[in-house]
Amino acid sequence: MSETVLRLQGITKRFGALVANDAISLTLERGEVLALLGENGAGKSTLMAILFGHYVADAGSIEVFGQPLPPGRPKAALAAGVGMVHQHFALADNLSVLDNVMLGTEPLWQPFSRRAAARARLLEAAQRFGLQVDPDARVGALSVGERQRVEILKALVRGAKILILDEPTAVLTPQESESLFATLRQLVAGGLSVIFISHKLDEVLAVSQRVAVLRGGKLIAELPAQGADRAMLAEAMVGRAVAPARKRAAAPGEPVCELVGASAPGLVQADLQLRRGEVLAIAGVAGNGQQALAELLCGERPLAAGTIRIDGRALPARPRAFVQANVARIPEDRHAVGVVGDLPVWENAVLERYASPAFARLGLVRRERAQVHARALLERFDVRGTESAGLATTTRSLSGGNMQKLILGRALAGDPDSTTPPALIVANQPTWGLDVGAVAYVHQQLLDACAAGSAVLLISEDLDEIFALADRIAVMHRGRLGTPRATADWTLAQIGLAMTGAEDAHAARAA
Repeated sequence: MSETVLRLQGITKRFGALVANDAISLTLERGEVLALLGENGAGKSTLMAILFGHYVADAGSIEVFGQPLPPGRPKAALAAGVGMVHQHFALADNLSVLDNVMLGTEPLWQPFSRRAAARARLLEAAQRFGLQVDPDARVGALSVGERQRVEILKALVRGAKILILDEPTAVLTPQESESLFATLRQLVAGGLSVIFISHKLDEVLAVSQRVAVLRGGKLIAELPAQGADRAMLAEAMVGRAVAPARKRAAAPGEPVCELVGASAPGLVQADLQLRRGEVLAIAGVAGNGQQALAELLCGERPLAAGTIRIDGRALPARPRAFVQANVARIPEDRHAVGVVGDLPVWENAVLERYASPAFARLGLVRRERAQVHARALLERFDVRGTESAGLATTTRSLSGGNMQKLILGRALAGDPDSTTPPALIVANQPTWGLDVGAVAYVHQQLLDACAAGSAVLLISEDLDEIFALADRIAVMHRGRLGTPRATADWTLAQIGLAMTGAEDAHAARAA
């Protein structure tokens, strides 16, 4: 007989008038992978935060290995064997990788720290799981993908018996994801139990035994993974059939953006041409210069050498100049640079165009017009989570996916006084953390903007997304940008090898 290692009974959580979790009951068996699915804002993250002790439920109870779990105490969850890999990282930026892994594992009265033993465990786990990290690197200096690896290792090194994985492969290469899944299968065979949260339905079907679906805070379906398919799961999540984005065949137009020998910290002599009406995708393992390229094309990072032109004009390295040149940005880190979390959603909706005549006069914000624009943006891009406070909702209270839709809407809506679409859209991980319905919507919005004449630079670690949208693909490795090739000229395996530098090394040996 199977052993129930986790039991959630009647979990209810309210935030004002919003019921985030409505009497949810779930069980997890020893050696089982349970996939937890749902739209953005469906209540998945809230439920896991209650399990891990970050939130206290208004009603209901939790048992781990048959023992009641004290509410609101992450330390108790850790002691009971619950480990969590957060979608939004719970790491101390000012500490090293090793310090983050060790944090909270040693008593304060211990006369000395056993760093050598902890380092050995970390390096052994990194090697075994194929998630290489530098133990001495400061976390604040790491890329998003590198921080994700630290989160995964932190939980695994601590010997979790129940592991919550919240979008664990969002920034991993296909080879790294397969390595992680192979290791998880071994650990599950040895008795590890996993709650797997992912919007990648192929992964869900490949690694899970059972699927639970939340919608509107309620548990609406539980079904075995065997026999299920993507369409069935997608429809259960959003309550309707989800149509994939449709791409319109069109010849690209004149160049919008040109880089010639462009160098900057993190970027080495990049040559690139982006044309109207095309999607050029940049693939690569996080931390290989994609962020430098994105910041360069938004005026946030100055050139050290080379040239950059937008619509034939050289621009100063000032974000305002790029906004005025009709360059739209969707940044990788929505929390740190995408929004100001303490501002209401209506202010974030116009944040990059405060000084525009559309929203300002004589140095004063035209509040009513800004709010009308924000309200239309929230409706058009289906931004949820503002039901109780409306436009005054604090932006940091939105779920990650709804925050991303707010940023996307701000980028694509542009200046309401202009009918011209953005000249260039720099989309850095535009669908990270979005549900399948939202992903299809975002993809269609980017393709529609492209069809209207925008050039789209898509930076993504999701290769399915890249193949679905891109006209051309280039790979970045160690700050160097490879030559773009037509999407039809790439295979998944070739991109995966190029992302690790293996394809370049093979070409060099052949030469």
